[in-house]
Amino acid sequence: MNYNLRKQPKKTARLRKLFAAALVLGCAFGTVAHAQPQNAQAQNINPPTTAPIITPPAGNSAFLLGHAVGTQGYICLPTSTGASAASWTVAAARPEATLFQSFFRQDFQILTHFLSPDTNPNEAAPNPLPFGSPTWQSSFDSSKVWGAVLHSNSIPAGSDPSCPNTGSIPCLLLQSIGSQEGPTGGKFMTKTTFVQRLNTKGGSAPADGCSTAADVGKQTLVPYTADYFFFR
Repeated sequence: MNYNLRKQPKKTARLRKLFAAALVLGCAFGTVAHAQPQNAQAQNINPPTTAPIITPPAGNSAFLLGHAVGTQGYICLPTSTGASAASWTVAAARPEATLFQSFFRQDFQILTHFLSPDTNPNEAAPNPLPFGSPTWQSSFDSSKVWGAVLHSNSIPAGSDPSCPNTGSIPCLLLQSIGSQEGPTGGKFMTKTTFVQRLNTKGGSAPADGCSTAADVGKQTLVPYTADYFFFR
């Protein structure tokens, strides 16, 4: 008996699922038949109820959800010029993460998240611009958006059902401060107005290892996960 024939239906079914998922992702990101305008309805994104301070203004609707897996990077710095004390939190953490969506129980990369200079700021961007701003770049058309927490739009982890994990990094509302098309004209992320970071787990600065001048210059990467909702 040819056992390969027994396995073929399962393999074919799996390939069909993966092909269907690829079509869904293609439509979601405007890579198939320029289906980008339909993605918000197709994905049916329903963000959880959140505290008012991290809720986007009325008129903004979610069009994308990504589950992030990555790290928050910290560097040990003096608490002030010439100080003998040091802290992990003098400078903001440096995010590095990959965002995924799940289709047919398969995880697909949709975005990368990192810190980079805002090379195309909008009217909401601070002046002067920071050295680097949180960035999300599409894995499909390479368009990107930069964001910033502009009005203390933050809640501590453990203080709200949308941010339940005490001791983790805060949940945030970031406003778009710039965007850029991809190298072939992709625009998927350029209409982003706000980004919510919810359901954070991990990522907080260590409690030790950075307290004196002798520790200055140490670096550490702390694993974290979070859900990011993108609005326009």
